[in-house]
Amino acid sequence: MKKTLFIALCILVFASLAMAQTYTGGATGITGVDKLGAHQNGGRGCVGCHAPHSGARGNGGNAATGGGPVTDPDTGNFALWGEDLGPLYNQTLGFGDDSKFGLTLPASSVANESLTTGVMMCLSCHDGNIAKGAMMTNQSWEKQMGLLPAGYGPNPIPTLLGADGTANGNYQNDHPIGPLANLGALGLVNATATPPVARVIYSVGGCTSGGVAVDCILPNPADSNYAAFISHYGSFNVTMANTANPAGGRANPLVLPTTNPADAYLVCTTCHTPHTMYTFSGTAGGVKGTYPSYFFLAAPYNPGATPSPSQSSSATQFCRQCHFTGAGGANEGSGIMSITTKF
Repeated sequence: MKKTLFIALCILVFASLAMAQTYTGGATGITGVDKLGAHQNGGRGCVGCHAPHSGARGNGGNAATGGGPVTDPDTGNFALWGEDLGPLYNQTLGFGDDSKFGLTLPASSVANESLTTGVMMCLSCHDGNIAKGAMMTNQSWEKQMGLLPAGYGPNPIPTLLGADGTANGNYQNDHPIGPLANLGALGLVNATATPPVARVIYSVGGCTSGGVAVDCILPNPADSNYAAFISHYGSFNVTMANTANPAGGRANPLVLPTTNPADAYLVCTTCHTPHTMYTFSGTAGGVKGTYPSYFFLAAPYNPGATPSPSQSSSATQFCRQCHFTGAGGANEGSGIMSITTKF
């Protein structure tokens, strides 16, 4: 009997190791896990977020209480969103250090499309304070499934912003988003420097999305430092992909409120994509392919990478897209041009 139990235990351990290995299998051969991951919503799939007929009324009820009457009069009318946005309207959230990156949410789902799709839809599930969200366990699915690389430790990783184990409503430990978290604050655009530094530039109608001309943020071709970084990693969450910049990201991952690139600001979906949990497909390090990623990040991001001394981890490079200069900046931002990326 004991021998049988021991063999069964070994099988379970080996199976879990095999799952982790297929998940972190490198630039090719990532198999064994559906790419929606946690957003399969326990088997409900797409309708866990996009209710095709009645919005939150048929998909969990009020987001503030976890049930009851729906307060959002427009529920389901925009992107067939099936969670109740009503409790979030007009709320002011203090992101970042000492809440200095305050963000006031719009008064309706149609008042500001960028903040609706880029922030409120995410918070309707991932807030946990104002909007309780449906089906949320507040633990990273990758952690629960044993898919993270060794070294993450035994503790659960919270997935709710406003109820993460600190005081409810504390958003100070969350990355800044909103109009105050813009490229000007990051130093990617600095027209007052001598000489002027502009890592990225605004292009009026200079890109195409679905065959339609759109305004966009592009890397400055005159900045050889940032161009070198893009060749070593990419610029998936700052600049838009086009023919001249295949290593760019999606159609305008930043919000572009004016024609000044310094005003372009971050939202949740600047970094995250809700539809692909663990892969990124595109051009990275100059090579087109499928790369490991984690936590629904819309770029190569592999904390399990094992870089040599002459390489940077893709997890490090991900942050350096924005944090390009300064003490924690990119190698290229300091004039070191020879360090490539381990994906």
